[in-house]
Amino acid sequence: MTDFVVIGGGIAGVSAAAHLAPHGSVILLEMESTLAYHTTGRSAALFVINYGTQGSRPLGLASRAFLENPPEGSTDAPLLTHRGLLWIGDETQMMELSRIAREGQDSGAGSRLIPSDEVLGLVPVLNSDRIAGGLFEPYARDIDVAALQQAFVRIARSHDAEIRTRSHVTAIDRRGSGWIVKAGDDTLECGAIVNASGAWGDRVAALADIEPIGLQPMRRTAFMVPGTQDYAHWPMVVDADQRFYFKPDGVQLLCSLAEEEPSEPTDAKPRMEDVALAIELINETTTLGIKSVNSQWTGLRTFSPDRDLVIGEEPTAPGFFWLVGQGGTGIQTSPAYGSLLASHVLGTEIPELLVEAGVEPSTTDPGRFRD
Repeated sequence: MTDFVVIGGGIAGVSAAAHLAPHGSVILLEMESTLAYHTTGRSAALFVINYGTQGSRPLGLASRAFLENPPEGSTDAPLLTHRGLLWIGDETQMMELSRIAREGQDSGAGSRLIPSDEVLGLVPVLNSDRIAGGLFEPYARDIDVAALQQAFVRIARSHDAEIRTRSHVTAIDRRGSGWIVKAGDDTLECGAIVNASGAWGDRVAALADIEPIGLQPMRRTAFMVPGTQDYAHWPMVVDADQRFYFKPDGVQLLCSLAEEEPSEPTDAKPRMEDVALAIELINETTTLGIKSVNSQWTGLRTFSPDRDLVIGEEPTAPGFFWLVGQGGTGIQTSPAYGSLLASHVLGTEIPELLVEAGVEPSTTDPGRFRD
């Protein structure tokens, strides 16, 4: 008998395992041969407070302490490094920049509107005739996604959590006050299930005869183009309407169309038309003159119907817990939502750190989607 079975080996699943393992036995099941194969492993994450939904912003704020000072022994390198974030806009986008700025002021992110000459000073390759102004987020920082994922794995394993790859869950059945989970040749009996399976969240719930939330995976393609070390100090640059973004990555530039196109849960593959459109938009806005691509990939960002996270117990199935719908904020909020999820599973009060950050559990509770 296992206390907790976590389904999904992305950032959500390993965070859940790390936060639950000190309180009981944990088995994490991942259907792929490696952890973080899908969305987590394809994310170009930035820690920025001024981003996300009503539920995710406080979780981001509450995650900062872990990201800045991870538990001793959990990582060999800093999880955060300085980057900065620069929103840019032409004359038609200034109202949108002002709206983003107001949200930044509300969250205490230190966001500030800057004139076009200051924008060009930060990123000289921007076309002056395309830039009317910008919004600078000075405290935005790059997240080492692989190191963060591994930090949660180390914490979980230090408390004897078991992680099984190539363990595709095929059946979930209620047994008394607990559950039976079949994965490959294994049959596991457990007291509680955590559904952290990302784009496959509704499909996992269906195995337990639970109504879907209505999760919608969305494609997002990214690619690397040649760059130089001269770009290293640039902030991440994002169009005010989120039509594209780019940021330095070593001696390359990581670029994206920032698209959100509905998809089925799948191993998403990039499409050349998406890459070509992103290059066209970036070349129109800069003097980069991108002509070639070094590598490309596509991930799925999964949203709930109201685009906020889904964290908590399924009202119709006690002992079944959701941890899905992270959208584009799943990396930067992972320390806090793992803690919030654990408080739900254990039936304890949420930690004071989350309370101080303004985390309100009802905002992300799955009960909002049930009658």
